[in-house]
Amino acid sequence: MSEKHHRTSYAVWEITLKCNLACSHCGSRAGQARHEELSTEEALNLVQQLADVGIKEVTLIGGEAFLRPDWLVIAKAITQAGMLCGMTTGGYGISLEMAHRMKEAGIAKVSVSTDGMETTHDRLRGKKGSWKSGLRTMSYLKEVGIPFGCNTQINRLSAPEFPRIYEHIRDAGARAWQIQLTVPMGNAADNADILLQPSELLELYPMVARVVRQAHLEGVKVAAGNNIGYYGPYERLLRGEGDEWGFWRGCGAGLSTLGLEADGTIKGCPSLPTAAYAGGNIRDRSLQEVIEQAEELRFNLNAGTPEGTAHLWGFCKTCKFAELCRGGCTWTAHVFFNRRGNNPYCHHRALELAKRGIRERVYPKVPAPGIPFDNGEFAIIEEPLDAPWPDNDPLHFTADSIQWPETWQDKPELSYSVAR
Repeated sequence: MSEKHHRTSYAVWEITLKCNLACSHCGSRAGQARHEELSTEEALNLVQQLADVGIKEVTLIGGEAFLRPDWLVIAKAITQAGMLCGMTTGGYGISLEMAHRMKEAGIAKVSVSTDGMETTHDRLRGKKGSWKSGLRTMSYLKEVGIPFGCNTQINRLSAPEFPRIYEHIRDAGARAWQIQLTVPMGNAADNADILLQPSELLELYPMVARVVRQAHLEGVKVAAGNNIGYYGPYERLLRGEGDEWGFWRGCGAGLSTLGLEADGTIKGCPSLPTAAYAGGNIRDRSLQEVIEQAEELRFNLNAGTPEGTAHLWGFCKTCKFAELCRGGCTWTAHVFFNRRGNNPYCHHRALELAKRGIRERVYPKVPAPGIPFDNGEFAIIEEPLDAPWPDNDPLHFTADSIQWPETWQDKPELSYSVAR
């Protein structure tokens, strides 16, 4: 058997685009089901294909996965095929009875999206009561014995509440927490005011590091998403304290990950824009053929060669970490500039520019067309680090806006070593 199609081990599967929330930062613009989503028969066939190409773990997402009537049939099939089945959910509408059925179907772990404290979360998720419903969902998962964690998008609305979000999910029983920066895909492209500016990372990451250190001390494992960090002083803390390989080592799309859309479209990463990175559809050819042959899934195969950095431009082309990093998260760079290879959400970049007395700001130049997994295009400007901030930007994030719990006030700031 060819080893080529064993590049991937982890798949994220959008089994429906139907959703009961209306998130202002939703990259897939979820709401209505896709046209011609896979039938039950096609989905079960895809489960076997996933197992055959060596996938070890599948995470079901939406939209909202449980709005697809046969979702537990799919979950059970994944488990029976020898793969670990997880789920990411907004948590709005899961009952205790449904949690029991999830357990019976073999769902091994769940991540509940938590994007702020109550007012902020409900605002971002577009549904009053979604925060309380998410909290109930966590209690039901705990009651039936399904391990759960949370995932949080960090943006200008959620960032000030970040320490309080941590305490909320910790107290709810979460033992894992994935964090990611909101980027301008889908609905978020239409709400650019909530996006962090690149220079705001300078005040964001000391806070994130302090919270992550506290989480480690209290037994909550934090997983840094693909657009978090990059070679700043907190890199090893964010990507694996005590692990000599605990630093960013380049985009894994098509290497370790696979993304599946509800109509059978295959991408190298679930977050990537569909138009630029769809490698084919399982209705047209087998999953193995797509993985082995589709160029859209092969762009990371030249890592470690001169071709591996040929796509870089802007700051990333000049960076000393270029060969290792390869421009950071492909998803993030592409949705900002409509091409990969220059990532403005980089802590090392912000620090290096600050040493030169420079900061960067991005602003929308071309709007997104308004379809699932779309993006527009942003422009980037450099300006003096000490220039006055624009008056028409009320969401500007600063360290002074952080809502530290009172019990944290006496805890000392901690320093960390950079991954060099």
